[in-house]
Formats: sequence, structure tokens, C-alpha cells
Amino acid sequence: MRKQQHGVSIMGLLTVLVLVIVVALFGMKVIPPVMEYRTAKGTIQAVARSGVTNAADARRAFDNRAAIDNVGSLQAKDLEITRDGNAVVIAFAYRKEIPLFTGVGLYIDFAANSRD
Repeated sequence: MRKQQHGVSIMGLLTVLVLVIVVALFGMKVIPPVMEYRTAKGTIQAVARSGVTNAADARRAFDNRAAIDNVGSLQAKDLEITRDGNAVVIAFAYRKEIPLFTGVGLYIDFAANSRD
């Protein structure tokens, strides 16, 4: 009686390896813009909580925090600053293009406000 072999063939192994590499490369391209968005969102929330009273102060505070936190995709002039009663509400929206490989890219639309 022959024993039946169990395991993965070389083609199965190569297929899994290619899939893992594609997912890893995709992740390495997408994760930095998402992290920058989360940092920018945290920055506008911190500025709104800091007690700024007008748009100029909010923009100045955002510029100072963005320089420290390395937020490069968003500038103070891109912020939409409004008042909601006594509170200052800061919002932004932007699109980030992520080139994946020749001729193929990914667009991600980011939007946040300090009330979220």
C-alpha cells in the first residue's frame, strides 16, 4: 500500500507567495496616506479643542502642529473653518492619488471635521 502524500505543490506555493507580495506592496503604498489622514484629523480636533476663537488663530495653530506632525498633504489654507455656537469647527477634504504601478493608480478621498 502506498502512502498518499499531503502538502502544497510548488505551483500552489508560488501562487500564495505572489498573492502575499501583491498585498504587501499594496499595503506599503496605501498605509502612509491613511496614517497621514489620521494625523491630520487628530490635529484639527486638537486645534478645535485648544480654545481658538477665530479662523486666523486656528490656521496658525494648525500650521504649527502640522509642521511637528509632518502633515504635508494638507495646508492651513485648505481648511474650512466655521463657528457652531461658541465652538470653532474645522473641516477639510482632499483627494490623494497613489500610483500603484505603470498606468495604474488609486484615488482616495479623505474628509474629516473636528466634530467627529
